[in-house]
Amino acid sequence: MTPEILIPGQVTLAQLERIFRGKLPARLADSARPGIERAASHIAAAANGGTAVYGVNTGFGKLASIKIAPEDTATLQKNLILSHCCGVGATMPEDVARLMMVLKLLSLGRGASGVRPEVVACIEAMLEHRVTPVIPDQGSVGASGDLAPLAHMTAVMIGHGEATVDGQVRPGAEALAMKGISPIRLGAKEGLALINGTQFSTAYALAGLFQGWQAAREALVISALSTDAIMGSTAPLEAEIHALRGQPGQIDAATTMRALLAGSEIRESHREGDTRVQDPYCIRCQPQVTGAAMDVLRMAARTLQTEANAATDNPLVLSDGQIVSGGNFHAEPVGFAADMIAMALAEIGAIAQRRVALMVDPTLSFDLPAFLTPKPGLNSGLMIAEVTTAALMSENKHLAHPTVIDSTPTSANQEDHVSMAAHGARRLRRMVKNLNVILGVEAMCAAQGVEFRAPLKTSAPLQAAVRALRTEVRALEDDRYLAPDLAKAAALVAAGTLSQATGIPMPDLSAFSV
Repeated sequence: MTPEILIPGQVTLAQLERIFRGKLPARLADSARPGIERAASHIAAAANGGTAVYGVNTGFGKLASIKIAPEDTATLQKNLILSHCCGVGATMPEDVARLMMVLKLLSLGRGASGVRPEVVACIEAMLEHRVTPVIPDQGSVGASGDLAPLAHMTAVMIGHGEATVDGQVRPGAEALAMKGISPIRLGAKEGLALINGTQFSTAYALAGLFQGWQAAREALVISALSTDAIMGSTAPLEAEIHALRGQPGQIDAATTMRALLAGSEIRESHREGDTRVQDPYCIRCQPQVTGAAMDVLRMAARTLQTEANAATDNPLVLSDGQIVSGGNFHAEPVGFAADMIAMALAEIGAIAQRRVALMVDPTLSFDLPAFLTPKPGLNSGLMIAEVTTAALMSENKHLAHPTVIDSTPTSANQEDHVSMAAHGARRLRRMVKNLNVILGVEAMCAAQGVEFRAPLKTSAPLQAAVRALRTEVRALEDDRYLAPDLAKAAALVAAGTLSQATGIPMPDLSAFSV
């Protein structure tokens, strides 16, 4: 598998998403090597000098005032890693763990961390040979870096800890040996450079962003289908309405929905003689809500692309050779971005759930049968599927509560304000999973509703979306065991199957300047 070549400071979201979704190997461009070597030489000189330099020849955190002898440098770094392997909880998913390793490569590649090229080569080899450290996903407060999870990554690099290789969990040293990779002996500052940084939080946030954007695009398709199912108006999608406001996400959402609904026989059938004056907000205000969420996701994307390219350990080797302590390890930008993504996910799900409720309610759905079953009463149809969406919507609202506003002092008050970005980013995976179920149920309802409008047909793009759904979830006639259908519909949403089936161009996450 050809590795993705990374130029530190210039990597795009598109590259990172390819790596994440394809579990691709990656390596730094050759142009990064001189900067890495320059910084390493400055660290080596400081380690052998008489001046105390934090993390090079001193203790860490509250112990920074203790000077370490040159002959103890390697032991200092090894002890740092082993003592910081205090993670708990479930194992970090492999795709996110590999993305975290790639982000660490990028940070080291900026030439400000002071590690030797051998350290970079070890991470590259682990990515190439699919040696993935087993990393517990709890234990970071998102300041002074994601210390515990990154320590578990580094432990494998020095022959400790555990790693997954060839589908099995092995001791770190054994996993490396199976692929012909030699464990490294950490030099001055190298352990600190590897565990100081925001890569755990940023990897989880990026994963949530990529998956959340996929859900937002699917939501545009499914909501357009819902609009036809309840015979809603397309007048609120008129281009000038959205141009007069000027919000880019709103404009993109309306443009996409117009294209999706163009040519619908269902829509044309009620342009005249429809006694309804206005549709409910969940139909009429779809561009304003989903579009606003898309804008928020793009704002977060800009922050996370910047962070992915950042040097975030401490101290840093500056361009003039100074080794200076700062605070780039503080994950506050990532915490804010994660909170933004969480709120966007919650709102996309909230308005989608209201569309589900609209379609199953015969008093609101414009003549659709109760709970979208041909024989209401004898059958309950999608009654409890709607209840499930309500439960997940409420859960996501609670999960969307900001985490970055919380803080607690750690490390004997030396680290007295922290970002809580780690679990703020980690929750996004759960939220996207919930959102995909909500949207999957909406797709089931909308397809059922459109099929009840026969012989009238929806638009060609939306017919293609219905066909894609029906390859996995057949139409509901008599009641059946529905849980597998919900899971299959959610999986189609997660894969982006419905939006791909339409053939309509979807909004681009990377359109920051729009």
